[in-house]
Amino acid sequence: MTKLDGDTEITDTQPGNWEAVAGLGEFKLNVEVESPSENNIDRLLSSYDYELPAEMIAQNPAVPRDSARLLVVDSQNRHFHAIFRDLPDLLKPEDLLILNNTRVIPARLRGRKSTGAPVEVLLLEERQNNCWLALVKPGRRLQPGAKIFFERQGLGTGDWGQGAGEKELGDKEDNEDKEASPKSTQSPIPNPQSPIPNSQSPIPNPQSPIPPLSATVLERDEATGGRLLQFDVPLGVSFWEMLEEYGEMPLPPYITASQSQPEEYQTVYAQRQGAIAAPTAGLHFTPELLNRLHERGIKQASVTLHVGVGTFRPVEVEDITTHKMHGEWVEVPASTVEQIRETQAQGGRIIAVGTTVVRSLESAAANGELQPYSGKTELFIYPGYQWRVVDGLITNFHLPCSSLLMLVGALIGRRRLLDLYQVAIKHQYRFYSFGDAMLILPEGVGAGD
Repeated sequence: MTKLDGDTEITDTQPGNWEAVAGLGEFKLNVEVESPSENNIDRLLSSYDYELPAEMIAQNPAVPRDSARLLVVDSQNRHFHAIFRDLPDLLKPEDLLILNNTRVIPARLRGRKSTGAPVEVLLLEERQNNCWLALVKPGRRLQPGAKIFFERQGLGTGDWGQGAGEKELGDKEDNEDKEASPKSTQSPIPNPQSPIPNSQSPIPNPQSPIPPLSATVLERDEATGGRLLQFDVPLGVSFWEMLEEYGEMPLPPYITASQSQPEEYQTVYAQRQGAIAAPTAGLHFTPELLNRLHERGIKQASVTLHVGVGTFRPVEVEDITTHKMHGEWVEVPASTVEQIRETQAQGGRIIAVGTTVVRSLESAAANGELQPYSGKTELFIYPGYQWRVVDGLITNFHLPCSSLLMLVGALIGRRRLLDLYQVAIKHQYRFYSFGDAMLILPEGVGAGD
């Protein structure tokens, strides 16, 4: 097992800060009992803020995937540094990994109105056959009946829309139609909470038999400020074939200088199309690593949660208990429920790969007992949550003041989580979607059989 800085141990000493133990690569976390008022502090949005140097926002994935760094944490106030490929040695043979098998779709489309004015579309979800809810930029003048004519990948409007934020794509402060393509004026550190991802433009196939793609605006969606678009799909051609030709893979707005390929923003086990953002904790797995886990007796099961645009939306209320979570479609199949029950009966641990898996499993147990589930979830997990299914978690390092950060804080405590983030910053971990990961275990590392 690879150790970057040697074993690191946290011990109960006097209240205070992290203290370096010279020459040993170790740290002590000075732990104190939290006062009753700490529960109130946990409810404040400002309590989840931290400063991150811009250069620590990963712009490209680790190569190979499982060479990413891994901060290993357990409930006994200890942590140490490892490499993601060490995972089989860090889990126990009776443990069960739950993966999110959603597949990111090329959800960003670029086109023009009949006037020639540029239009950018981000697909959110399919409402019925070839009819999609989408965010549109600019949208104010797109009235019902308007047509949009889309351009193939790589033939669009240059860098128009790169780093687009909520005001650029939404209707609250919509842009007027312009014939020229406006350039981004983003600062070097884009708003990391922006709801609209960047995109990549793969080279199109000029010999493609795929016909032209267009859509008609049906109506405005009041809940999102988006539009319902009916796509014109000829007989004999599937919408998914056309989307592969015309769509671009979305990337989060804080990734502004990526040289990655579209498949690198896709887990190796992605199957079910529907997400507009990747379940990023799963990006670290390789087929070889999955095989090694299987050989060690660590089982794997799947759920589906189609990650939506809400993953980029900020929490905007200071009292986080009043925050309304975005809805996302989830399915927890009966086969996965059965595997979880068998694992629990044998004393194994349920390890969620990513916050999307956490929300899927805990939603399926919302009535107190885990059951197969298919439908929307709006579950918001923050400190004080009573866990029903999940024991451990693999997750990336998340945005300040985000609902994902609050979810992880519910598992190990807000104060400890933020202390660990400072450890990660000090040790130059890479943050966000293409960044490094944490492994949070409910009890010590399981190196033995």
